Amino acid sequence: MDIFIGIVVGLIVLMFLVTAHEFGHFLASRRNGVNVLEFGIGFPPRAAAWIKDEKTGKWRKLNKKEWKKEKVSKVVYSESKGLAQKGMIFSLNWLPIGGFCQMDGESAEDSRKGTFGAASFWAKTKILFAGVAMNWLVAIIIFTMLAWTGMPEFIDNQFTIPSDTISNLTMVEILEVAEDSPAEKAGMQSGDAIIVVGGNEVYRASEITDYNEAHAGEEVNYIIMRDGTRIAVDATLNPAGSEYLLGVSMSTSQALSFSSWSAPIVGVGLTAQLTGETFKGVGMMLWNLASGAVRLFSPDAGVRESGQEALSSVGDSVSGPVGIIGVLFPAFTAAGPTNLAFLAALISVSLACMNVLPIPALDGGRWLLIAIYKARGKKLTKEAEEKIVSRAFMVLLAIIFIVTVLDIIRIAR
Repeated sequence: MDIFIGIVVGLIVLMFLVTAHEFGHFLASRRNGVNVLEFGIGFPPRAAAWIKDEKTGKWRKLNKKEWKKEKVSKVVYSESKGLAQKGMIFSLNWLPIGGFCQMDGESAEDSRKGTFGAASFWAKTKILFAGVAMNWLVAIIIFTMLAWTGMPEFIDNQFTIPSDTISNLTMVEILEVAEDSPAEKAGMQSGDAIIVVGGNEVYRASEITDYNEAHAGEEVNYIIMRDGTRIAVDATLNPAGSEYLLGVSMSTSQALSFSSWSAPIVGVGLTAQLTGETFKGVGMMLWNLASGAVRLFSPDAGVRESGQEALSSVGDSVSGPVGIIGVLFPAFTAAGPTNLAFLAALISVSLACMNVLPIPALDGGRWLLIAIYKARGKKLTKEAEEKIVSRAFMVLLAIIFIVTVLDIIRIAR
């Protein structure tokens, strides 16, 4: 049941984030004189639809017969203007996988007044990147609210304003001690809390793990808390490369940071920080993909093995729709609304970053295509645009398919 609820919540959140992206395109289109034929929440088949009369400003609900093409041409369109739509349609659709903003004349070749194609280069730029800006804005708003109510600390050196930040750091609890492990020999027990390692106070399991890795094979002093009593113990860690160094599984009660006047600054700063981390991750992924593929053809067995490891890291670092909806959202939903809100903001940042990339099927790629043709002083024909975008879209679908298969394999494990 928890997984089902998580999947439903995931679909709702993703639909909201994609719809917000498309709403950015909608606002920019209207402000720059480009007509919007239809703004839809979800994808067809339609559940309900309304049309706005541009002259009176009133909305009228369309019946199902009018949704059919031959009926729509009589009721919604004007034959004298080449089936130019008389008003914008707002629709609610059955497939909860996002939303869409259908502009009039989306081809760069279209020259009719009020079409995307007839808009200036600057207007096209604003329209194409408005969706990206909206996703960043959504992330900033969510992070600002979390900074006020309690911001989860998920990354090292997470952006804060130290003078206006209070953290409720907690102790690291030992959940389980491996049999005959250094921890068991030192007298550690499940339920103990590790509070000091090597003379340093620790608040996260990762801090303990990092210290242990840096001192593998050495004797390390730990101070644990047991039933309110501080106890000092010494454990000789296993050598590097062993199955484990200390032999404990740990859990850190979630640390939250609280801000007051600096919350909006934290919202902007954290969004910028995660944007940089996302682009860094994409760059590292592309480097591992390219270098790993090249190393596979090396005559040296060790180089080929390192190439396989690089390619494997690419697969492990990427998650598609199945992984996000089927794994991440159930886990974060179960962890509570605070964690779920953080995940939504993080995905919103990711959507913004992905759409900036110069892939013709995405906003950044479409803009780059238009910019290249403008710089060359050549007209981008509808045929050329459709050919480039469709091929890029097929490649994008292939990547999504591969990532989805990897997600299913990971879940099956």
